[in-house]
Amino acid sequence: MTGAFFALIGRDLRLSVRQGADAMLVLAFFVLAVLLFPFGVGPSPDILARIAAGIVWATALLAALLSLDRLFLADYEDGSLDQIALSPLPLELAVVAKSAAHWLAAGLPLTLFSPVLGLMLHLPEEGQAALVASLALGTPVMSLIGGIGAALTLGARRGAALLPLLVLPLYIPVLIFGVAAVEAASQGLPVLPRLGFLAGYLLAALALGPWAAAAAIRQAQE
Repeated sequence: MTGAFFALIGRDLRLSVRQGADAMLVLAFFVLAVLLFPFGVGPSPDILARIAAGIVWATALLAALLSLDRLFLADYEDGSLDQIALSPLPLELAVVAKSAAHWLAAGLPLTLFSPVLGLMLHLPEEGQAALVASLALGTPVMSLIGGIGAALTLGARRGAALLPLLVLPLYIPVLIFGVAAVEAASQGLPVLPRLGFLAGYLLAALALGPWAAAAAIRQAQE
C-alpha cells in the first residue's frame, strides 16, 4: 500500500513535469502579481515593508488556486479516477497522494521563491524565516482544502469558477495567521503561537480533508 501511495505521487509529478505549463503558470502569476504592487502603492520602502507579508501571502493563496481545478479533473475525464478508486489503495489515501503531488508541484516552489519576493518588497530580515515557515505550513493546507473543492466541482458546469467560492472562505484563517506570524517576527514578538495554529490547521485538514474529498469523488462517480 505504501508503494502504491508513493507511486501515485510520482505519477502525478511526472505528469506535472510533462505538462509543465501549469506549474510555471502558478509561479509566474505569483511573481508578476507581487511585482505589480510597487507600481500600485508606490516604491516607498516603508510602505512596502509594512504590507509585504500580506502581499506575498495573498498572492501565494491566489496562485495556488490556479491549478486546483485540474487536481482530479483530468483523471475524471479519462477514466483514471475510476481505476484509482478500484485499486487496493484506499481512496482517502489516494486523495492525500494527489494533494501531496499538487503541493510539491505548486506550493513548494511558491514557498522556496517567497524570500526573493520578500527582499524585493523590503521585508525585514527578521521576517524572512517566518515567511518561509508559515508558507511551508500553510500551502499544504491550501492543497488539502482545495482537494475538497476540486472533488465537489467534478462534473459541475463552470466548476473552475465555482471552486474559488468554495475554498476561499476556508483559506481566510490560514491567511490571517500566516501574515500574523511574519509581522510578529518582524517586530520581535513570539512567532510560535501563530505557527502553532497553522500546524494545527494543517493536521485538521489532513485528518478531515481526504475523507470529505473522497466522499465527493464517490458521489461524482455515481
